[in-house]
Amino acid sequence: MQIDRFLQAISESRRGWLPYLATTVAIGALTVLLLKVGLSFQLANIALLFLLPVLLSAARWGFGPSIYAAAVGVAAFDYFFVPPIFSFSVSDLRYLISFAVFLSVAILTATLALRLRMQVNELRMREADTAALYDLSRQMTARGDLTGVLEAIATHVHGTLRLPVWIALPADGDSMSIRARAGQSSHDGGVDEAVCRWVFVHGKMAGCGTGRFEHADEIYVPLKTEDMARGVLILGARDRAGALLAERLRLIEAFAGLAAVAMARIQLEKEAHTARLSSESERLRTALLDSISHELRTPLAGIIGSVTGMIENASVLTDEDRRDLLFTIRDSAMRMNRLVTNLLGMVRLESGMLSLHKRACDVSDMLGVALRQLQDSLQRRTVVVDLQRDLPPLQADDVLIEQVLVNILSNAVKYSADGSRIEIRAGERDGTAVLTVADEGIGILEGDEERIFDKFYRAEAAKKIPGTGLGLAICRGIVEAHGGVITAERRSTAGIRIVIQLPID
Repeated sequence: MQIDRFLQAISESRRGWLPYLATTVAIGALTVLLLKVGLSFQLANIALLFLLPVLLSAARWGFGPSIYAAAVGVAAFDYFFVPPIFSFSVSDLRYLISFAVFLSVAILTATLALRLRMQVNELRMREADTAALYDLSRQMTARGDLTGVLEAIATHVHGTLRLPVWIALPADGDSMSIRARAGQSSHDGGVDEAVCRWVFVHGKMAGCGTGRFEHADEIYVPLKTEDMARGVLILGARDRAGALLAERLRLIEAFAGLAAVAMARIQLEKEAHTARLSSESERLRTALLDSISHELRTPLAGIIGSVTGMIENASVLTDEDRRDLLFTIRDSAMRMNRLVTNLLGMVRLESGMLSLHKRACDVSDMLGVALRQLQDSLQRRTVVVDLQRDLPPLQADDVLIEQVLVNILSNAVKYSADGSRIEIRAGERDGTAVLTVADEGIGILEGDEERIFDKFYRAEAAKKIPGTGLGLAICRGIVEAHGGVITAERRSTAGIRIVIQLPID
């Protein structure tokens, strides 16, 4: 450590006397050149040439070396060019006025050059600060979580100011918790929690060099927006806190303002997301209750009416009448079962609890199960089945795929007329099993091909037909859980075609 300090002191001393040495060498070289070729010049021109080292010194090294160049230039001009030559005495007192004018011009020139240099340095510093702020804002915009934003802030502020950085946020009770840090060394102590809490409550800067809590080794900057304080930015300034505040106060405040805005944005996004989820949940609950109350009444009324008729009119009912009533009870019960199955399926999808139990499944077997469940409903339809003979088995959850087929076939029956045609096809294409169910029903409007898979969406032409709008939404969730795709296509004549694509392996 002592060797490093010694080398640093040598480097600083070299930087201190090197400009004066260079200025001396430049004036000496200029003097030699003028002695060889410039004796024919007028003294006024020679004096102007001695202003060149002054300008160069002022532009390159600042005020001190430029004044030194002016003094050495006057001495060289007097000694080598003003009669009597090689003497500092002056034969004509009017040269004293020339010397005074030369020094005045040199000092004025050095001052202007120094001011220009300071302005250039200030502009460069502002440009660097603007670039740092832009880079920080870009990094914070790319982060969507609070932890990532805080880490980006701490890392960027440390990289810009070269100081240890902490960010503290309020914790349980009145305590403050360090949530991000950067650049902390083994020699740095912890932050003062009392000072940190005071800054958070009062929203004012404190710490070393600020006039408040001067005993602290750090600078505490509040992260606040117009409405409230969000946290505290802590800089481990130590010995150069006063100089740091004087030079970079505006940048530090800008960093703190950007950090506070980013934290407020994260909080508002979280609140907006919560409100959106609450609104969606309320809308879902309302739609679900409306659909259930309407859909359950119809099959329940059919069951109650049929049972009541069988009880009250048992003596007058024929065997055919009893058979019709039992069919009505069974159809109503199956309709209620499909409704409850769909509701449970939607709950599993929404909660993320849908789990697949995959095994090798034959498409014809799953289709046969679905057709048997709907055999009574399909009696008044012409069903055409076209299956590829060598279709390999699928790795799928057969129960869920059967539910998908039942929902699609139920829609085909519900939205088509008696005697219409339902086509079912299955085949393989590029390692994918493709199942299509096409009907000759009411169809859908152009632009509804995607919307019919949304929860509770009912096409305009289908609103007069009972339904919940959950069947196709559940189908999409199950198919996508298998890594497949389900789409809807409008037929050129009438009806709709549902296409299911499932990976075979």
